[in-house]
Amino acid sequence: MVKIFVIGATGYIGGDALFVIAEKHPEYEFTALVRNSEKGALVAARYPKIRLVYGDLDSSDLLTEEAEKADIVAHWANADHVGAAKALVKGLSSRSTPGYLIHTSGTGILGVIDKLDGTPAGTENPKVYDDWDGIGEVITLPSFAAHRNVDEIILAASKTASNVKTAIVCPPTIYGPGRGVGNTDSDQWYHMARISIERGKGFHVGEGKNVWTQVHVQDLSKIYLSLVEAAANGGTGATWNDEGYYLAEAGEYVWGEMAKKLAQEAVKQGYLQTDELESVTTDEADKLSPWGSMRWGTNSRGRAIRARKLFGWEPTGDSPEKIIPDIITGQAEKLGLKVGHALVAAGDA
Repeated sequence: MVKIFVIGATGYIGGDALFVIAEKHPEYEFTALVRNSEKGALVAARYPKIRLVYGDLDSSDLLTEEAEKADIVAHWANADHVGAAKALVKGLSSRSTPGYLIHTSGTGILGVIDKLDGTPAGTENPKVYDDWDGIGEVITLPSFAAHRNVDEIILAASKTASNVKTAIVCPPTIYGPGRGVGNTDSDQWYHMARISIERGKGFHVGEGKNVWTQVHVQDLSKIYLSLVEAAANGGTGATWNDEGYYLAEAGEYVWGEMAKKLAQEAVKQGYLQTDELESVTTDEADKLSPWGSMRWGTNSRGRAIRARKLFGWEPTGDSPEKIIPDIITGQAEKLGLKVGHALVAAGDA
């Protein structure tokens, strides 16, 4: 019996990944960390066979205990929580047989190139990373890069405990409807859409020429499924540790162009009166949202070669253009708006 400990079962990424893995492998024995009885009830209603443990990412002793019991740990929660990463590694290190840790990072880490090159926010940087020929570069990014502090913990785990095998999945901008029991919305485009509607005008940072990659959440879940299946098969079919770093992308987009598409759809649905965009500074972006300048103003360019080569992974999810109308509708509903109600422009803010 394969035992899997999952963290982030009610989150956007974890909820969808758990859906896919549990549906494909009902024979696996799952344990899920949940913060409270409300979230536990959501998981139990969908997955009555899943064992629940109650705590959070600061529950170090619990995380260590459950990781030690598990053959596979899937960490889909906060990519920046140092304590949780250390606790999970500690637990897996205590096992007498190999244990696998699948950790979720994020391609915000690749944005460090803008600092290294002095690239102004909103300006295109031509640097493109990859997780195959360029794997050495990806796993040795500077310590001050976003998410890098926890990546370092994961990458070091196998060097101090040979029975610990690790993989890091590094998604970019994620979009599309999640199939989990909790949060089913993503962040970057969704947050931009909501703020644009609230302020009555779309925006981009600087010139809006900076470039990111994107992936549909249901395509991302296929990578987690392949890694879990490989781990359940003794690691066969995947690479681990220093070569266990998986970017996940289905193509690039330019931030200013995406901001325009969101604004145009908001106008079409009646939530904005103009699709004209405003250029904001990094300070202004950070006032609109914490880390706004990083979310919307940096470059993050990487090629997902490893998953394609090893798993035959090919993204098949709906295009961003097909999802944009749902993004606008969903964010307007969260703001309590009805069609035709342009919030700020109508003087109702």
